[in-house]
Amino acid sequence: MNESADRLRRAARFVALANFAYFGVEFAVATTIGSVSLFADSVDFLEDTAINVLVLVGLGWSAVARSRLGTVLAGVLLVPGIATLWSAWNAWHATGAPAPVPLTLTGLGALTVNATCAFVLARVRHVEGSLVKAAYLSARNDTIANVAIIVAGALTALTASRWPDLVVGLGILLMNLDAAREVFEAARAERDVAGPVP
Repeated sequence: MNESADRLRRAARFVALANFAYFGVEFAVATTIGSVSLFADSVDFLEDTAINVLVLVGLGWSAVARSRLGTVLAGVLLVPGIATLWSAWNAWHATGAPAPVPLTLTGLGALTVNATCAFVLARVRHVEGSLVKAAYLSARNDTIANVAIIVAGALTALTASRWPDLVVGLGILLMNLDAAREVFEAARAERDVAGPVP
């Protein structure tokens, strides 16, 4: 295995483990306080775990096979959006806002994990085309989402409204849709460069 592939394997393994560990933390807090944004982000952590496991599986595959897996990953990026819509629908009918302190502190923890993962993946994001691009975009988007969750926590404390949390949760949905589009386009470009399948 060449040095670039070995660095990518180590990076993907680290990111998969970090995301799986924090998924459990964030999901527990989200369900306890009824937060749409934390729920969406926790599912995102599970999605990131799956993406990085698939990156590990796809290492060494042909460009055509990586392109096909990249297309699958574009679909995986949509999963948190579906879960977010379900959570938002339930929150719409709920009374009261999520507790702002756990919301903010959990968002800070998620920001730390995602910023670390984005930094690790940024150093290897050009090694395997659409596969690593999927992992990098997901970590980058999660970092942005975590900043928004922290802001939502502060606004919730000031207003005692569920709207900041709900708006951020739906914003995470839009980011995942855009990331799915970018990964799909990268996978298609990779397939075009590889040429026709023999």
